[in-house]
Amino acid sequence: MASTNGITVRPATSADWPGIVQLLETCFGTRYDQPELDNIPDLFPAERAFVAVDGDQIVGHTVDRTMTVTVPGERTVGACGVSGVAVAPTHRRRGLLRALYTEQHARTESDGLPLTIFTVSEGTIYGRFGYGPTIAANEIEIDKHAAIEFRSTTPDPGGVTIAPVAEATSRIKAVYDRWRRLVPGAQARPDANWNIWFGEPERYRDGASTLFALLHADGYALYRRQWREHESVALLVELRAVTSEAHTALWRVLLSLDLVKKVEADIADDDPLPYLLADPRTVKVTGRYDSLWARIMDVPAALTARTYQRDLDIVLAVDDPFRNAGGTFALRIRDGIAECEPTTRPADLELGIDVLGSLYFGTYRARNFAAANRIQVKDRTALRDFDQAFTSDREACLGWFF
Repeated sequence: MASTNGITVRPATSADWPGIVQLLETCFGTRYDQPELDNIPDLFPAERAFVAVDGDQIVGHTVDRTMTVTVPGERTVGACGVSGVAVAPTHRRRGLLRALYTEQHARTESDGLPLTIFTVSEGTIYGRFGYGPTIAANEIEIDKHAAIEFRSTTPDPGGVTIAPVAEATSRIKAVYDRWRRLVPGAQARPDANWNIWFGEPERYRDGASTLFALLHADGYALYRRQWREHESVALLVELRAVTSEAHTALWRVLLSLDLVKKVEADIADDDPLPYLLADPRTVKVTGRYDSLWARIMDVPAALTARTYQRDLDIVLAVDDPFRNAGGTFALRIRDGIAECEPTTRPADLELGIDVLGSLYFGTYRARNFAAANRIQVKDRTALRDFDQAFTSDREACLGWFF
């Protein structure tokens, strides 16, 4: 238990739940629907939360759960997944976030977790705590006023069926679990999260329909229909495909939906969708956003958990402005497998622990951070090798939002 400016920071209990809900609804400007109220206590138990309390009022909150996350090389690592970070608008600029984070990250260190991940609502706050954006996604739209034509070389695998979501849940969960084991950044998904999704919270829908499902033996697509200015839009909520055949088959059906003028979706940088179409400009990118941030809690443990694209022998000087995970480390990679340990050798590259978190899943490139002077380079060859080593065969993707 700690005290900050007369405000107590302590572990939460289940009795704090009503006050936590009030705080989160106020700070995020929304109301929880019943499926969320029923399942969030299982997804993020109050016993895993820290609260800041002023008198009898909860004015700050953060919570976490241990997640299993896939890293490059189809390996998995335990990670601390942080959620529900909020400080009441009446109590800003009093150091409450730092006090909450100090308690939470000390617990993560004692739990021995090498990585902390977080879906961030604001991009200017969390770099000071050693977090960097680590996965990105593209918002796209496909206007079906234009003729949608697949290339002659695009296969038509078939195998897609429609089904009520309630009858398809077990198949959807099974495909998701196969998919997340292949994709960096994807997490094992607890039943409580599925319960929220399939419970159809009103605020998730934003006036759109309940979910429709398309099923394939190796994939699925969940989408909604929404009327917007006298036009019907198909909103792709989630498409998970274990094989390229399933991906192509699902998109063929999505782009064949009747009475749909536009399809909107989020895709990764390496999604082959534009290359399936005769006119790749049909897939119009309307936005780009970071879907996950990461902080390295233990540099040797995190770097040895994933695999790499080339051999490497390098010394990294890592600065940690918040905790004590920084230092100078020798990183040696042979045949994709890394060894990493503290060293007294002079550094080849110097970088913040937030930058290392950004590089971790392979989406962001070291050469770009170096160009922005966020990696200090003594040897350009070392930078080139480091940049190439941290890439991944498959683009990272957030499995489920938290």
